[in-house]
Amino acid sequence: MRTPQLETERLILRPLALSDVPAIQRHFDNWNIIRHLAAVVPWPYPADGAETFVRIQLDKISAGEALYHWVLVLKGSDGEAIGNIHFRPYADGAKGNRGFWLAEPYWSRGLMTEAITAVNDFAFLALGLDHFYVCNAATNEASRRVKQKTGAEFVGFIELAHHSGQTRSEKWIVRREAWLRGRS
Repeated sequence: MRTPQLETERLILRPLALSDVPAIQRHFDNWNIIRHLAAVVPWPYPADGAETFVRIQLDKISAGEALYHWVLVLKGSDGEAIGNIHFRPYADGAKGNRGFWLAEPYWSRGLMTEAITAVNDFAFLALGLDHFYVCNAATNEASRRVKQKTGAEFVGFIELAHHSGQTRSEKWIVRREAWLRGRS
């Protein structure tokens, strides 16, 4: 499986590459981002954290694991990655099939909603999925808003340890039928 390039009005979602390591390291090493993520993400974030992460993801993709991994790039920019979306269409859904983060200087501009719209289109129109699950820390209001704006339906709570000390996460389902109805 190859991650396709996707485009929106303001963004290019291109496949993750080793050349993205410096930008990911610079933007992701931020407590305001990591505090909402599962405790498996190291904190403090190590100096080689982005390189380790990217190499592991690229190895999984090379090994044929069903994983799509995009970096977000502003159109008309120098091509620097400002965020990331990973999508595992056939995961068991216990922790969700899709995750994302966006560099803090780009928050509150609707960029992640725009990017997730493109990924949802890919999931339902190109892959033909019927549904998939997404999760977020219960205190992550921005992530919740993205899910609400992109057709996700709240289904309940799950337990998942986060860096902030909380263990309560929201679980959502994104259904093809509802997505397509909302897009028309």
